[in-house]
Amino acid sequence: MRKMALPVYQKTCTWEKPNGFSECDKVLHSSQGVLQDEINHSSEKPHECCEYEKAFIGKRNLFLHQRPHMRKKPYKCSECDKTFRMREELSVHQRIHTGEKPYKCSECDKAYKIRRELSVHQRIHTGEKPYKCSECDKTFRMRGELSVHQRIHTGEKPYKCSECDKAYKIRRELSVHQRIHTGEKPYKCSECDMAFKVKSHQASHHKTHTGERPFKCSECDKAFTRKCSLSIHQRIHTGEKPYKCSECDKAFTRTGSLATHQRIHTGERPYKCSECVKAFKRKIELSIHQRTHTGEKPYECSECHKAFAQKGTLTHHQRCHTGEKPYKFSKCDKDFNKNGYPIQYQITYTMNTPYKCSEWEKAFKGKLSLRQHQGAHIGKKPYKCSECDKAFRHQFTLFIHQRIHTGEKPYKCSECGMAFTRKCVLSIHQRIHTGEKPYKCSECDKTFRMRGGLSLHQRNHTGEKPYKCSECDKAYKIRRELSLHQRIHTGERPYKCSECDMAFKVRGHQTSHHKTHTGERPFKCSECDKAFTRKCVLSRHERIHTGEKPYKCSECDKTFRQKSTLAIHQRTHSDEKPYSCSECDKAFRSKRELSVHQRTHTGEKPYECSECDMAFATNGTLSYHQKCHTGEKPYTCSECDKAFKRKFTLSLHLRAHTQSKNM
Repeated sequence: MRKMALPVYQKTCTWEKPNGFSECDKVLHSSQGVLQDEINHSSEKPHECCEYEKAFIGKRNLFLHQRPHMRKKPYKCSECDKTFRMREELSVHQRIHTGEKPYKCSECDKAYKIRRELSVHQRIHTGEKPYKCSECDKTFRMRGELSVHQRIHTGEKPYKCSECDKAYKIRRELSVHQRIHTGEKPYKCSECDMAFKVKSHQASHHKTHTGERPFKCSECDKAFTRKCSLSIHQRIHTGEKPYKCSECDKAFTRTGSLATHQRIHTGERPYKCSECVKAFKRKIELSIHQRTHTGEKPYECSECHKAFAQKGTLTHHQRCHTGEKPYKFSKCDKDFNKNGYPIQYQITYTMNTPYKCSEWEKAFKGKLSLRQHQGAHIGKKPYKCSECDKAFRHQFTLFIHQRIHTGEKPYKCSECGMAFTRKCVLSIHQRIHTGEKPYKCSECDKTFRMRGGLSLHQRNHTGEKPYKCSECDKAYKIRRELSLHQRIHTGERPYKCSECDMAFKVRGHQTSHHKTHTGERPFKCSECDKAFTRKCVLSRHERIHTGEKPYKCSECDKTFRQKSTLAIHQRTHSDEKPYSCSECDKAFRSKRELSVHQRTHTGEKPYECSECDMAFATNGTLSYHQKCHTGEKPYTCSECDKAFKRKFTLSLHLRAHTQSKNM
């Protein structure tokens, strides 16, 4: 041992510390230590680097700093060829190969390779946190933790990704993030084939195999595999929401929830479906959506073996078996089995329409209804169909529309094999098989399969006709009726027959007409064996047998089998004649009367007699003519048994009897 070092060494063995420093109460072994401590307190850095404008307290620190400039690493590891600037660094490194951990904790038997790691660890037991943040008074065990924390206040993110320009506060976060681009998952589960980007995720996953949940909540006995999961959960009990949105002041328990929420303001949807054009704010939403393409339904009901794509849907379904209705409405003690139902019921109960349009004085029960209504004001339809130039406000609506052109119908009914372009239409269709009619009218107890059907029906009671024609001021209960009516003014007939040149305003009429070519008449009368192409025509025909005349005139109490016949009749009271002839000034109450009249101008006689070559303008005239060949006289006088071919001739004859009686 060197001569000068012996006294210092002896003081170390005896723990003698004769040298004190006036600035603090530290007692040191040597005068050199006192000198060094003086420099530390004075913040003096006398040793400067000639390459950079950096200064150091000690000569040795300067020497270590200068080595990278000289690229000198003289100490080499014999195991792995790594080189180091200092002998001490090599010694510490070699412990990785030998497994040596000479520094043991007296409290918990944990061991470390270097003394500094042990000192930091012991602060866990002592509770010491010597590094304090000047901004928020938070304290930390390590200087590095304080430096990282201070970046929250400064907003500094020095570690940038070269692939996507994302930046991070610490290098480790950047390394983990880069695995998204490289696809690297270095941490593999020993039990199954799953691999993870982060070691802690692999450790947490492994606990699912062992069943271990070491972190328990003191409030509700819930247990978790990770400490951070417990910390997040405990905020439910404390009500703490530390993550605040800068746009709308909403607060969240988790930083991930805040990030997802902020996408509402930015409009960002980073998770895209590879099958269709849909995009989502959250990865879990994409995973659930993809099940519509794969048909996967991982959640099965233990009672009826029905399977569901989402766990929440299964939970809601299971309440059908248990009868559980956990959600109550405070006004009338009504119970509900789904969370959203009480809110919707409250709006219906109070007749409240909280969502108001700023453009018009219209109000809506639901936020979605308001948003759809506002789209009409904006007039913006950015999504255009490449096949027919139709434009849509939403990308998803365009995607559904395109199925008309592709013929794709992905949603099939398990009962009858019918397929549909939309899932909601399939759900409504299935009610035909189940007989379910969940929507009830409060006025007359009629029930409906669809909410829309109920809304339309209620207009019968209120008399509301919100859809008005701009050409003739006619009003209708539903938009579709108005659209059909407007074709009278525009002359549009979009539905063409593939067999002949006839075109129709309504698709149903084109379908019925097509059956005249095929000869198909699927709707048969049980009374007289007559058959019809449409169900509604059969219903009207059956009223001949039943004698039912449900349509009554308010002026003269006359009744009619058909609504259209009543409408024509009412024009005799109003003297309305809406159908005018373009050739002369004559006007008619019904379209059929106009068509018959126009044949006087065109000379058209479409009804030919099969017995002779005579032709007639109307079917009635032909029928009367044919009685000349058959000799049929169906109209008999009740007074004198005389018979006549025409009803009109019988009427004239009956007048002769009444006149003779009056004389």
